[in-house]
Amino acid sequence: MPLIVLMEDDDATRTLVSSVLQKCGYEVLSAGNGADGLALARQHKPDLVISDIQMPVMDGLAMLQILRAEPALSSVPVILLTSLQERAHMRVGMTSGADDYITKPLRPGELREAAAAQLNRREMRAATQDCAVDAAVSWALEEQKHQLGHLYKKKFDAQLDQDWSDAKGAGEDEKFANATVLFVDVLSYSTLADKLTNDDLSDVVRSFYNNAADTVHLFGARHLQFAGDGLLAVFVDSTDTLSVNHGLRAARAALGLVDAAKRVQNYLQSNFPSQSLPAFGVGIALHSGPVTLAKLRDSLHDELRILPVGAVVNATVLLQKQARKAGWTVVASMPVLRGITGAVNTGSRALLSLPGRSRPMDAAELLSLAA
Repeated sequence: MPLIVLMEDDDATRTLVSSVLQKCGYEVLSAGNGADGLALARQHKPDLVISDIQMPVMDGLAMLQILRAEPALSSVPVILLTSLQERAHMRVGMTSGADDYITKPLRPGELREAAAAQLNRREMRAATQDCAVDAAVSWALEEQKHQLGHLYKKKFDAQLDQDWSDAKGAGEDEKFANATVLFVDVLSYSTLADKLTNDDLSDVVRSFYNNAADTVHLFGARHLQFAGDGLLAVFVDSTDTLSVNHGLRAARAALGLVDAAKRVQNYLQSNFPSQSLPAFGVGIALHSGPVTLAKLRDSLHDELRILPVGAVVNATVLLQKQARKAGWTVVASMPVLRGITGAVNTGSRALLSLPGRSRPMDAAELLSLAA
């Protein structure tokens, strides 16, 4: 019978998780903090550890760091319990050696599947170690490591998509008379691709776009998707953000993305000081107007996909490219700025000609939030 050590300070959550796992036939030992849970793990050598992040005495991240440093426990899979508000902590956990995460509020089905997946993977690793490990097996394990990173990103994207979906039926487009579209592009991507290895480039790009996804989610984006090397988000008014309109939330997200790019630049300077890398810069555009979120069925994968469509979406991408020529980091069209007058500080203003459009667009450089 597989043994699981559970670390959770909330009594109700601890009871729920224990009950679900025990009904699956697992033996569960539980503790109310990371220190007590680590003691249980040292004593019983469990097959799996499930731990909350925020706990008294010793939190889940500190526990994970110690557990991974102990040879007898370093290979024990760990699932972290987290909430949407703790995404930054969750990312630290995943890079520190956690194998999976489950968001709160917990869903019994997801908990069962996550536990079974980690226990099955542990059994497979044990069986592999009993065999003659040759070069082919070593290559497969290395490939699995990259696949786990891909699966984590896929799961994170799926979680965002689930959080932002509403109760409308499949195939029914969502039409918004007024929404704000944000488009962000990494300006130095091509040069970085020439100077960095594929693994290093993947780490840099993944770091920025994961932070970008968190940022737009924090400010209540309705939809998020990748568009080439860029990221496109749609902000609309909703019942839980009526106090702040979609234009201002998009502006705050844009300025947050600029800060995220600066953090990546600091990372590049610290880790690649001798490679003469270009500055990690971004270009961001904001534009408002009618937007439709078209729901399309992918017959090949039997998946529902959402595609933002409309002149506003196309104009936002073109606006970013033109503002880049003017040397602006963040550009906002007048339809956006009229809705947030007094809440932001702007710089230069100009009529920017957009390819394929008969009239230039009146826009200004967005500098900061007003004091």
